[in-house]
Amino acid sequence: MALPKNVGNGDSNIRMIAAAVIITISLFIPGVALQMLLTVIALVLLFTSWKRTCFAYIPLKIDTTQGD
Repeated sequence: MALPKNVGNGDSNIRMIAAAVIITISLFIPGVALQMLLTVIALVLLFTSWKRTCFAYIPLKIDTTQGD
């Protein structure tokens, strides 16, 4: 089953920037569990930006690719 492309260019760029910020913040957090949680969140943002598919957008029928 092919997943729909529902993440536009602007959305993708915001996700990449947010992931970079989250990873940078996680480097300065003393708790390992919180570091790991933030890293997983950042990786999900990077993956959805790269694949241009957001799993949360599918049931909500959100598509940010209009105008790209």
